[in-house]
Amino acid sequence: MAKIKPFRGVRPPRELVTEVASRPYDVLNSEEARAEAGDNEKSLYHIIKPEIDFEPGTDEHDPKVYDRAVANFNAFQHNGWLIQDREDHYYIYAQTMNGHTQYGFVIAANVEDYMEERIKKHELTRRDKEEDRMKHVRINNANIEPVFFAFPDNDELETIIRNVTAAEPEYDFTAPDGFGHHFWVIDDHAIIDRITELFAAIPALYIADGHHRTAAAALVGNEKAKNNPNHKGDEEYNYFLAVAFPASHLNIIDYNRVVRDLNGLNPEEFLEALKKDFCVEDKGTEEYRPAALHNFSLYLEGNWYSLTPREGRYNDADPIGGLDVTISSDLILRDILGIHDLRSDKRIDFVGGIRGLGELKRRVDSGEMKVALALYPVSMEQLMRIADTGNIMPPKTTWFEPKLRSGLVIHKLED
Repeated sequence: MAKIKPFRGVRPPRELVTEVASRPYDVLNSEEARAEAGDNEKSLYHIIKPEIDFEPGTDEHDPKVYDRAVANFNAFQHNGWLIQDREDHYYIYAQTMNGHTQYGFVIAANVEDYMEERIKKHELTRRDKEEDRMKHVRINNANIEPVFFAFPDNDELETIIRNVTAAEPEYDFTAPDGFGHHFWVIDDHAIIDRITELFAAIPALYIADGHHRTAAAALVGNEKAKNNPNHKGDEEYNYFLAVAFPASHLNIIDYNRVVRDLNGLNPEEFLEALKKDFCVEDKGTEEYRPAALHNFSLYLEGNWYSLTPREGRYNDADPIGGLDVTISSDLILRDILGIHDLRSDKRIDFVGGIRGLGELKRRVDSGEMKVALALYPVSMEQLMRIADTGNIMPPKTTWFEPKLRSGLVIHKLED
């Protein structure tokens, strides 16, 4: 059962939220963060990408960079740019993209739930990335950025969302990327208690995005528990910051592939090789988007093609084998193009669907890449099924948009 709690959030005053809020640390590099922060001393990038306060080229893992994060976090609080709420709250955070709004509960999730796999993952994590975020959590003694969870739909929680969001939001703004962000504070104690009860009846939470941040936050909490001889289990470090969305609210965007060469084949030979396992249909020069699961879009030599695997070429009963990313990885990337390791092969690159099919066309037409492959997005049902069966998705399978805005609320590990 999902154990969650309300918490005393640390967050900006309403009039400063647009100056403080930022994109997550891992969606841009140091120079992009430096440019976005500009001369805005209140930007959260000074805490989550503190290398921007040093000379360009400074190693973001230098101890002085982590120390600067702490100094900046303390300064933000001293200056009143971040203020801690006086009481425990849950919050509702909504995001709007392309006319669709998704509503999530901002919660303190339980470390033990992660350790005992009641918070379920679908991706592998890298230890070096975990350690970087662990240092950041440890040294700030806070979860500065939230992780992104999903949970099975619940009618009563939906009703709470509708009732709470009928009121004026605490924050309501459109970010520079055009996405809307809306935030409510829940201060009714009866509603807070009921949210806790309802989540306690939910069998599991699912990591949608932020596997490294989740692992880092949970590992630091677990570390603090082991180092505390008087550990009781109700300390604030036993919890970490998350935004949990009903699964039906979320849309997973396609995650596409571009490849530098045809593994020694000419275009005609490549298309002929595809026909062994796929029905290949020429769609001409107009952009073609995959129409459904198990349909692929291929861009080659200025032309778009529809690829549909032939009967018996995949197994829908297998949670992993039935994924389009597995079908394309096995039958196209491995068997024809000779790409065996998606994590390390330099001949392949990945393009989030938020960039559109036009980005695939651009990279092929420029001569940088030879062929592009667009996939139909994975469903939340597939993601949850894979997590429930203890499986791990292949690399670069899911892309969630919009990303959570950082800086709307922070969770301290010591209240």
